[in-house]
Amino acid sequence: MSRALFQRAADSRHEGRSAGTTPADRVHPEVLTVMDELGIDLRDQEPKLLTREMAEWSDVVITMGCGDKCPFIPGVRYIDWDLPDPSGRPVDEVRATRDDINRRIDQLLAELDT
Repeated sequence: MSRALFQRAADSRHEGRSAGTTPADRVHPEVLTVMDELGIDLRDQEPKLLTREMAEWSDVVITMGCGDKCPFIPGVRYIDWDLPDPSGRPVDEVRATRDDINRRIDQLLAELDT
């Protein structure tokens, strides 16, 4: 969700990638539903493992509670967003998480664009 929302909001000004320390084997159906509401189809996406190389590529790494499992790269800015895992949650809750992510992305882009 986060990468797709970031890419849409950034409109080619910035690039985002998505990965996790314990990626699922597929995008959760609840996520597909709430992203479909925005016209974003994630059916062809596959969750990826966060590697050291991915973190080294980044200027900013947004974490979601990975703690010591996240590779730490000196000089890379880390921001932790405390967000619930959407897996198995009611669609209304996943929609609220999606909207929260959108707000956070707007704030992040305002910082990155200055």
